[in-house]
Amino acid sequence: MSSNRLIIRSLLVLCLAGSAAACAGDREPAATRALTATEQFPIRVTPHQDQIMLAPHGGGLSPAQSAALSDMVDRWHDQGEAVIRIQSPKRGGEEAYRSVAAIQDALYALGVTPDKLDVVDYDPGARPNAPVIVGFLHYEAKGPECGREWTGFSHSMNNEANSNFGCAVTANVAAQVDNAGDFLAPRQSTPGDAARRTTVLTKYRAGEITSTTQDQQAKGTVSTSVGQ
Repeated sequence: MSSNRLIIRSLLVLCLAGSAAACAGDREPAATRALTATEQFPIRVTPHQDQIMLAPHGGGLSPAQSAALSDMVDRWHDQGEAVIRIQSPKRGGEEAYRSVAAIQDALYALGVTPDKLDVVDYDPGARPNAPVIVGFLHYEAKGPECGREWTGFSHSMNNEANSNFGCAVTANVAAQVDNAGDFLAPRQSTPGDAARRTTVLTKYRAGEITSTTQDQQAKGTVSTSVGQ
């Protein structure tokens, strides 16, 4: 009788050990799991070139070319103001040189500063009348595709969040962010106003009020002239 009990006990131990191993094998390694439920849906950021090609003209830019440059600068402002690269064809001659100079002047007039411009050469190969290429690098964000599969909100054997939890929020963030490059690195802070800082410190040390004078025109009052 005791031998039968030992056999049964050994079988139970083996079954329990096998079940535990199966459960451990089904679990995702801790190193690959997201820290929170909302981090299981990554936002993919891919680089893209925004470029326009302008035919060289010895007399400068045509109205259509000027309009194309203006539209590109508008997109450039929206996409984070990366360096604009002007690519001039090698062996382009006098027309290419004059076109590059006209493009630079037009970009300066549109508010692009010299530190945001880069002029380089490129090999056009055997193409005659190769264009001047103007463009900048920007980024596009793509969020997750939600709703592909659903799990019960009230039935969770592992006490984990629903499989779609956080997906819609992440997709909305990817669609609404103005500059997708912000997902890769933070923007540089705007330099502080040194003159204003000096003024505030001087008043503070003198025990004076450091805030600016209130604008009386900005005050709002309720009219007392109510009709009887």
